[in-house]
Amino acid sequence: MIIIGIAGGTGSGKTTVVKKIVEALPAGEVNVLPQDSYYKDSSHIPLEERQKINFDEPAAFEWDLLINQLQDLKDGKDIEVPTYSYLTCTRQPETIPMHPRDVVLVEGILVFSDKRLRDMMDIKVFVDADADDRLIRVINRDCIERGRTPQLVVERYERVLKPMHNKYIEPAKKYADIIIPQGGNNTVAIKLLKEYIEGRIKMHR
Repeated sequence: MIIIGIAGGTGSGKTTVVKKIVEALPAGEVNVLPQDSYYKDSSHIPLEERQKINFDEPAAFEWDLLINQLQDLKDGKDIEVPTYSYLTCTRQPETIPMHPRDVVLVEGILVFSDKRLRDMMDIKVFVDADADDRLIRVINRDCIERGRTPQLVVERYERVLKPMHNKYIEPAKKYADIIIPQGGNNTVAIKLLKEYIEGRIKMHR
């Protein structure tokens, strides 16, 4: 099994890169493990307080669960991936079954923040994008998918996203083996990554 970490700021184009890698490889060969599924459950906190939680720092995630489940996949075991609701900021009762496959993409803003997780990765990819481009994508996504107003998104960006990006996400770029500028629009980098993955799969067989 090949484990690939894909990090980068909110709105950098990580999801697009992941989608294009999955599409470029044979069907049924790739698992995608989103770090967002492993946010700590906040259902015990009043809804009003949940809105104030900082979801852009390492402490927001249940690292042990993510690492243990990734290890289970590596060991050939099935796992039940947790699900999380951005609307209520709570973990959902439903889980998603996942079976081991040749390639696992571990994707999220802070997947390079825990050394144990980094050490499990065969290759670390950082998706880079201009801050203005990221903000535009975040406004579009959060207004459509998460029911927020543009004003709320910009306020959260200035209060949380930007400082957390500068504190945790940008410095983690130093751990990357590959940096992809322009996110999913960088077809050359995605093609090279696809060829690298195919080469590694052949080596493991």
